[in-house]
Amino acid sequence: MLSTSGKFGLAIVAAVLVTSVLASAIAPGDPFATSDAVLQPPSVHRVFGSDDVGRDLFRAVVHGARVSLIVAVCTAVVGMAIGVLIGAAGGYLGGAADDVLMRLTELFQVMPRFFLVLAAAAVFGSSIGTLILILGLTSWPGIARMVRSQVMSIRTLDHVTAAHAAGASVERVMRRHVLPLALPAVMAQASFQASGAILVEAGVSFLGLGDPSVMTWGALLHEGQHFLYAAWWMALFPGLALTITVLGIHLIGDALGDATARGDDLARMMEGRC
Repeated sequence: MLSTSGKFGLAIVAAVLVTSVLASAIAPGDPFATSDAVLQPPSVHRVFGSDDVGRDLFRAVVHGARVSLIVAVCTAVVGMAIGVLIGAAGGYLGGAADDVLMRLTELFQVMPRFFLVLAAAAVFGSSIGTLILILGLTSWPGIARMVRSQVMSIRTLDHVTAAHAAGASVERVMRRHVLPLALPAVMAQASFQASGAILVEAGVSFLGLGDPSVMTWGALLHEGQHFLYAAWWMALFPGLALTITVLGIHLIGDALGDATARGDDLARMMEGRC
């Protein structure tokens, strides 16, 4: 059961998700479309105002939510897939296999993600696909270490031992008895990786190295920094959207972390049923 703050975070993320899916209905039109209404402050006709080339900021911010969520979800999915596989294998097998997998994890963990993304943008281009690939392939070490520690603890529980004694395969034991108990910790870690991916994407776009073919909050902040005094709204609304989205994801992660802390009670309950 999520805490109150977790539910609040879930509501924020759900609102951002709905906004991104219905962006074309909420703010119809091309987010890159320019007009003669340059640097117009927020008003009834332009809720978030306009920027230095006459783009409607409300439309731009709404369409920018889609890119941020795509980056977050794809990074989290790739990171979880790799991290769970490596962490579960290392924690369950132990010995030399665990040593090799953990050294590999440490190698990826020390890589500076932000500078890797910048280097990839310079070498391969600044497409959103390249960004997602780099973030996904470098976001799994934290998840792998979390899964490993959880698996090493859970595999010694009585119900896991009983499942082995009953002849259950390793795959069935992992799928039915081990990984479900580790899931809250994995989801919590993945949520932090997702929010980190949003910030990295925003940082790259803020530096002017993002994908110019898509509207992003970082790109809007990049433009807004030049008009902080003359047009404060250009930086305020994209910044608020970015901050609120990351806050919502972090609140969900904290709530899942609290659920992980209650995992021992769940494990004892399952032992009592076996």
